[in-house]
Amino acid sequence: MTRLSPIGPFGVAVLMLVSFAAVVDAAPPRPNVVLIYADDLGYGDIAAHGATGFATPNIDQLGKDGTRFTHFYVAQPVCTASRAALMTGCYSNRVGLSGALNHTSKTGINPDEFLLSELFHANGYATAIFGKWHLGHQPPFLPTRNGFDEFAGLPYSNDNGPLHPVIRDIPALPWYEGEQVTEHNPDQSQFTKRLTDRAVQFLAQHKEQPFFLYVPHIMPHVPIFASDPFKGRTKRGLYGDAVEELDWSVGQIRAALKEHKLDQNTWVIFASDNGPFLSYGEHAGSAGGLREGKLTTFEGGVRVPCAMAWPGQIPAGRVSADVITTMDLLPTVARLLAVELPKRTIDGRNVWPVIAGEANAKSPHEAFYYFSGTELHAVRSGPWKLHVPHEYLAVNGPPGKAGKPANYENMQPLAITESGIKGIASRHGYKVEKIELSLFNLETDAGETKNVAEAHPDIVRLLLKYADAARKDLGDSLTQTVGTGLRPVGQVE
Repeated sequence: MTRLSPIGPFGVAVLMLVSFAAVVDAAPPRPNVVLIYADDLGYGDIAAHGATGFATPNIDQLGKDGTRFTHFYVAQPVCTASRAALMTGCYSNRVGLSGALNHTSKTGINPDEFLLSELFHANGYATAIFGKWHLGHQPPFLPTRNGFDEFAGLPYSNDNGPLHPVIRDIPALPWYEGEQVTEHNPDQSQFTKRLTDRAVQFLAQHKEQPFFLYVPHIMPHVPIFASDPFKGRTKRGLYGDAVEELDWSVGQIRAALKEHKLDQNTWVIFASDNGPFLSYGEHAGSAGGLREGKLTTFEGGVRVPCAMAWPGQIPAGRVSADVITTMDLLPTVARLLAVELPKRTIDGRNVWPVIAGEANAKSPHEAFYYFSGTELHAVRSGPWKLHVPHEYLAVNGPPGKAGKPANYENMQPLAITESGIKGIASRHGYKVEKIELSLFNLETDAGETKNVAEAHPDIVRLLLKYADAARKDLGDSLTQTVGTGLRPVGQVE
């Protein structure tokens, strides 16, 4: 997506699956895949993007050994929605998941969806997830029912327990092994080390077969922790300590790949699930000059750090500004495995030519849509991003300290089931603000500070046509438009 297309809106309709027969000969060997997914790590939280007060040498080295993508997007700026898009290759509202599920939730990923994990599993890969799942904790929605051989970790966020910074009386936080809860309220300071150890062990056990290893780390989502070897070692306080431990984890996993001579045929991907939880201040990350953060559809909420490496297949030392998304991983993997996906709507595209740095390769996305829940907030095409009028969350006063959100002293007790933008604002130190119709050029104004809508009415009109097409397909509760391309969420009684 390097220029504005002159053609009409492409909608967000059915992805036309190309025949793989024509590209099989040119495809690289079927790779092992390691996907490391941080939680609430901001765009500015790696040294390569200007982070200070802590170091990220292993993440930076991953980018040097491969390619760092500076316009890499998640589908929505919050946990469950982001992960639903990653696994399904679809905008998360298409598959009925938004926001963040919790221990009261009766919904989850629909078992009829075809997930990234199931694609690997169906093609002979050993599959494992060590970390946070967050696509439903009821039995039909668990990872082991959805393409993963192994699961160890949390079913939802680490604040969904007695250590929640604001809400009290939440039941014990469960740790799962497979489909069984084996611990309650585990020591959160050991999460990063524990997940890393499991990942390294998995690599040793499955070095003789292809594998998909998914490590959705629990940190640095609040409440944040670091183990003793990392505690107190950075100038950035506990947040910096936690990020340095995440960086260590990346190094440990890559070292294990090299030890077992797996590194030459393993595609390693590092990214974050959304932007920083800015209200938490000292315990939150940085958007690195992008506007706002988690829970918003400004760039700081949905543009995340990303580095990928695969020796001989992904160019080393490259920085790419092409727009690619987590939704693209599913169809891209299908291309690499030379298999066809089920005949259903997929919003992601095969972006292997972009990832591999092929000559003249460009992002296949004519437009990218920014949704918050079921509300369409913005659309991007080329360098242009248009926000339609919508409410958004902004930090309510000075950012919080000591693990508490902004405006904590004025908060009232709140039930975890209270939902909606005002409920989220009340319990996480935000206030509700509104942006009117606004056009930004992201090439010259990544911080979305200068509204140039009046100077470019033709671009505004074209982006509004894209928005209309998205509404018809995916719905938009702001305009009361019901989408025609939605699929049901999984639900239990």
